[in-house]
Amino acid sequence: MSTLQTGEGSNWRKKLHEVIYEADTRAGKWFDVVLLIIIIISVILVLLESVPQLGALYREQFIAAEWVITIFFTIEYVLRIVAINKPSKYIFSFYGIIDLLSTIPLYLTFLLPGGFNALIAVRSLRLLRVFRILKITRFIGESDKLKRAIRSSLPKISVFLFAVLVISIIMGTVMYLVEGADSGFVSIPVSIYWCIVTLTTVGFGDIAPVTPLGQLIATIIMIMGYGIIAVPTGIVSAEYTQSSDLKKAEKDPVQDPNYRHVNTQVCQNCNHRKHQDGAQFCHKCGYSLDVE
Repeated sequence: MSTLQTGEGSNWRKKLHEVIYEADTRAGKWFDVVLLIIIIISVILVLLESVPQLGALYREQFIAAEWVITIFFTIEYVLRIVAINKPSKYIFSFYGIIDLLSTIPLYLTFLLPGGFNALIAVRSLRLLRVFRILKITRFIGESDKLKRAIRSSLPKISVFLFAVLVISIIMGTVMYLVEGADSGFVSIPVSIYWCIVTLTTVGFGDIAPVTPLGQLIATIIMIMGYGIIAVPTGIVSAEYTQSSDLKKAEKDPVQDPNYRHVNTQVCQNCNHRKHQDGAQFCHKCGYSLDVE
């Protein structure tokens, strides 16, 4: 009898987990859509409440609406803990911390009134779940390619930035000698600051050369700036183009055994994500991913 009850309880938790954590099922999609709508409404209310006229005129309505939303998020947070075998995996995960921060601010106002209203805006980070709703695995793959491209570009970009820093120090020192304190170049660090601002084509205008030689040097630095801005972009673009070959692995995974075409499946046992399409077991803990 107890075994039967345990099986029924386990099955109930699996179904609850499928609705709350997954976006592959009809119920899971609707749950996330409703959750997303409530999140957007909550963020809009926070933005409107920050407007002094609206905050004073509709204060009671804002408070009532926030309580309804907070209670909904509290129930959702508790259900997420109940639906997983190892609650700590969710509680201390990124989304678990965000969910907690988006739920507790209104409760904390009872202890320290007026000190935590701004924390409610943290709820906007929960909008990241929109990617689970749409199951846009193609864009997940593209983001992975971009991440690999940036990582591969880091050594080249680091050397390039070091070279830019050397140029800025040299040119800043030259401008300090040419212009002097009368033109605003009161020290070498200030001159280096001006050189970096000019080299990046920002041009705040707080310091400007006044001598013909200084203006000539400034012109050269400005022209160099256009080329310097293009170099990191070219490096990343080249790496990104090379990584596009990994796209073939999507059609033929044998070409790249490290490639994983991920879905929205979340392990009920360890809360791990990014499983292969069609996976029956979690690749981290081995727990079954099938829904009974």
